[in-house]
Amino acid sequence: MLAFAPLPAAVGAAGRALTWFTTLLEPLAGDAATAAAIVVLTVVVRLLISPLTVAQVRGERRRAALAPEVRELQRRYADDPARLPGELFALYRANGASPVSGCLPLLLQAPVLLVMYRLFTTAEGGTGLLGERLAGVPLGHHLGDGLGGGALPLFGVLLAVLLALACWTSRRMRRAAATATVAGTPTEGPGAAVPGRLLPLLPYTTVLVAVVLPLAAVIYLVTTTAWSATEQAVLRRPRPTPESVDGR
Repeated sequence: MLAFAPLPAAVGAAGRALTWFTTLLEPLAGDAATAAAIVVLTVVVRLLISPLTVAQVRGERRRAALAPEVRELQRRYADDPARLPGELFALYRANGASPVSGCLPLLLQAPVLLVMYRLFTTAEGGTGLLGERLAGVPLGHHLGDGLGGGALPLFGVLLAVLLALACWTSRRMRRAAATATVAGTPTEGPGAAVPGRLLPLLPYTTVLVAVVLPLAAVIYLVTTTAWSATEQAVLRRPRPTPESVDGR
């Protein structure tokens, strides 16, 4: 199922990049060089897709600014709900606020996680990474393989970090949803309450996914989740209003 044509090439390229970073970091990181290389590679990937994240946040701000027009469309087509989604999409597109653009950063990370999984669970990359370890634990080790040695404290720390990040992200999502509801953005309307309750639970899926991943992929997941949390905090920080600037 996973053996489609582009995957072996991607796994090989990622393996060579990891090997290069490992060699570069070995004088500083020693036996943890490969784990450090995974962190560095993750940062490189996130830097490459950061323009899409910036565009996502800008699109969300544009959609928030369109709240009055959205409310007017909801009022106008209250008796024609089948037409409302098309009118909303046309409004977003005309103002450069496509609601689907926000999915791209997340979708682009999924193949990277798959590549990381294959690198440390198969010999597909051809780079000898299967034998690499962190604190004596193979980077291909799963929780299901046992909790002996350093596996329990190592996985425990990584899962605790993921859980803390999930809690923090979930709180931010709840606050954002509450602000959107007050502002009258498209989160209003019939059936919006259920997604509004479910979306803040999505960050916790990273913890569930990490339970079934090898250590190398968990390191990637922790790094990219921490990057996302920091990135969102910076990009979504409150913008000063003209009143606050004048009142300084």
